[in-house]
Formats: sequence, structure tokens, C-alpha cells
Amino acid sequence: MLIVQKFGGSSLADIERLRRAAEICRQARCREHDVVLVVSAMGDTTDRLIDMAQRISPRPSRRELDALMSTGEQQSAALMAIMLESLGIKAQSLTGWQAGILTEDKQGGADIRMVAPGRIQAALSRGLVPVVAGFQGFSSQGEISTLGRGGSDTTAVALAAALEADSCRIYTDVDGIYTADPRLIGSAVKLERIDFRDMLSLARSGSQVLHSKSVELALANEMDIQLLPAFQEGKGSLVCRMKDSERPVYAGVTRSLERSELSLAGKGADASALSSMVILLSKAGIAVTDGRLSEGCAAVKVAPAQLEDAMVLVHDKMLLGLLTPTK
Repeated sequence: MLIVQKFGGSSLADIERLRRAAEICRQARCREHDVVLVVSAMGDTTDRLIDMAQRISPRPSRRELDALMSTGEQQSAALMAIMLESLGIKAQSLTGWQAGILTEDKQGGADIRMVAPGRIQAALSRGLVPVVAGFQGFSSQGEISTLGRGGSDTTAVALAAALEADSCRIYTDVDGIYTADPRLIGSAVKLERIDFRDMLSLARSGSQVLHSKSVELALANEMDIQLLPAFQEGKGSLVCRMKDSERPVYAGVTRSLERSELSLAGKGADASALSSMVILLSKAGIAVTDGRLSEGCAAVKVAPAQLEDAMVLVHDKMLLGLLTPTK
């Protein structure tokens, strides 16, 4: 069985967390699974690198910024390989270009065009754990390119698809995917499963759980994503293709602080749902200043000060009553 495991920056924020992540990999190896690891930069490394660059120049070139930012994941990959070796697991760190991740000719926020995983496959055949630096690749011009914030998720899904992996597992500091951010809405319900399409609507509307490009890639390749907690036991949540009859009417509520927008995602998020949102919020004294519809998503704009109250109201009055927990 081949597993792709991805660990985000908060899961690798210090040496102890790095060790915990390595132990998860070691346990999989003990069950005789082949493992490919994908890692993000540790903690707030990327923010610190950008801050240093902007203290030198308010507008550093995109080329040099990509070259700089990519070093954060490279540090994580090398340190993880060293940590695995210390646990008796043979490992080899690989940059995005060494891993064969070819992107479009663009600096910052590039899309992956192709994955040539020959070097990863060679490492696996020698019994090694390839530790791939996420968030990065190389262009046809031979330039270092980055995939945009959250791009390590995309790296993991792209590698899982290219390698025809049996499982793609993304480890985070949350224990699964909820109907809303549980830090904001106490009544939020954890979902055992969520459809690709619903997760994509949430990701595009502001949810930070998974990067939208990674969900798009998973949907295109029918590659299930298992979102798992890095610091505790738990089954997490599975992002997969669900029959429409199994999908809840609404899968979740999220927000965009930048747009001051509240979004309701799910197969039932249509014009009628948008109208219901407007009426519900208006009755509660929350003025809706704009609304929009996209496939599987109904969104309204409200005053920033009322955004959180609007989320709670729509979640509790519209979503909870129609939610059918998945088995």
C-alpha cells in the first residue's frame, strides 16, 4: 500500500512536533506501507521570509521572492529526513523540482502542469521514504515556482494522483472538517464525509481547511483526501465523491473577511436558499447589501461587524435542521 502523507506548517512548528509527524510516518512503515511525505514550511517561516524581503524592498521581484519562499519547505524536508533517519527510517529529502513537479511559466501561484515522479519511484524502490518539499516546482524555463498559499496540499494531491497512491492523508491541527469553524460556532458538526463539490465551494468561499486547488485536483483525478488530526487520535474527515442522495442539503457555512461575505455551500444552495438567507437575516436586523450565486454556493454580503452573528444564524436556522449525518 502506498500512502502520501502531508504535514502543514503548524504540525511542524518545532522539533517536538516534527518528531510527532515522523512517528506517524514510522508507524505506517511498521505496517509495511510505502510512504511519501510532503511537508510545508515550519510554523510562520514563510511569513518571516516575506517580511525580511519587504524590509529590504517594498516590491521584491516575483522571481527572487519565489526563490526565497521555497527555502522554507526545503528546510522542513531536510529536517524531516534527518528526523526519520534518527528513528531508523531511511529517507531522502527532495525539492519540488527534484520531485519532478513541472508548473506553468509563472512566478507565484503557479498551477502544476505535470508530475514526473521517476526520482520518487526510484527512492521508494530502494526502501526510502521520499520527503518532498511542498508548495513548489519548476517551470519549463527552469525557474523555481511556487504554488500559492496552501500549495503543499496541492503538491500532496498531485503526487498521490501521479503515483496512483492508495491513500492521500493530510494532517492538520484540526480534527476534521466541520459545518462551520468550531472556534466561531459552538454548534458546528464534524462531518465524517464531504463531497468534493461541497468542499470546493467552501474552499473557494474562504474556508482555510483545504486549499481550493488541491480540491480541484482531487476532484479531477477522483483522489480521495483523508483529513486527519496531527496531534490526537481520530478518524478525521474524508473528502470524496458522494452520491447526490447521500449529500446533505447544505454541507457548511464559511466566511470571507476580505469580502465581508457569508457563504452557504451544498447541493441545495440555490436561488431559493439565497432568498431564505436574505429573509432570515433581515428579520434579525442584519442588512444584506449584496448577494450572489455560483454552482453549489449561495453568498450574501453584510456589514463586517455583523458577519459572525450572520454566520451563526444561517448555520443554526438553515443548516442544522437539514443536516443528515453521513455514515
